[in-house]
Parts: sequence; structure tokens; C-alpha cells
Amino acid sequence: MKKTVGFIGLGVMGQSMASHILEDGYPVLVYTRTKQKADAILDKGAVWKETVKDLSEEADVIITMVGYPSDVEDIYLSENGILNHAKEGTYVIDMTTSKPSLAKKIAEQAKQKSIHAIDAPVSGGDIGARNGTLAIMAGGDKEAFEACLPFFL
Repeated sequence: MKKTVGFIGLGVMGQSMASHILEDGYPVLVYTRTKQKADAILDKGAVWKETVKDLSEEADVIITMVGYPSDVEDIYLSENGILNHAKEGTYVIDMTTSKPSLAKKIAEQAKQKSIHAIDAPVSGGDIGARNGTLAIMAGGDKEAFEACLPFFL
């Protein structure tokens, strides 16, 4: 059985990235601040989640692609954020271009909760996301990275 993927952030790049995962046959849960941005992927079969907390409680892999480091910090570290609600053994992948210090903080807190964190910012813009040709620079535990390779291809 394929892992359930939660995808947070359905902007110009996230929409295409999440669609590729859905097209690869994974069940995909989605959340974005503006629900209308999810309409196209919901029409393809993704499942809407009302909150980051709800998505985090159900997903086996959580991928984030949001706007700013402050968004990343809120989504991961707030009371209703990913790290407070994801199950042990969940893989979290932040693909936002953020701050190395924040990636380290997320990784440290994730490890304390037996969650695997990967920092994986991308390059290639909306065209790369649409065509599935993004360059991904991943950092984190080697075993976690290898377990998540299907989501980077």
C-alpha cells in the first residue's frame, strides 16, 4: 500500500508538485490557506483537510511548499503545527527556500519526536514544477532521504 502524502502549499509551484504525486498513484491530502487554490487538485482526486493539524495526523509523508520562512516556522512549530501532530515515523519534507537555521531547528525538534525531517529546497520555478524537472537540493538523514526518493523523482 502506498503511503498517504500530505501536501501543504498549493501556490504556483506546489499545485504542480502535488499533482505529480497524485498522478503517481499516491493518496494525497492537501491544505492551503485559500481553499479555492485547491479546487483543481481536488477535482483530480486529492482530499481537502481543514487544518495543518488534521492533515498532519493522517499523512505518512508531509511535503510543504510555502512562501516564506515565517510560514515554514508556523506550519512546523506552532501549537497546531506539523511536529505537534504528526505520527512517529512520519517523513516531513520542506521544499520551501528558507533559512538553514530554521531547517536545523525543525530537524532537531522532529528527531525528538521520532519524525524524519528533510530540508529540500527546489530550483526551476513554475515551469520546472509543471514539467517535473525541478532541481532539488536535499539535506537530512541518508536513510530518510532514500525512503523519500520516490517523491523527488
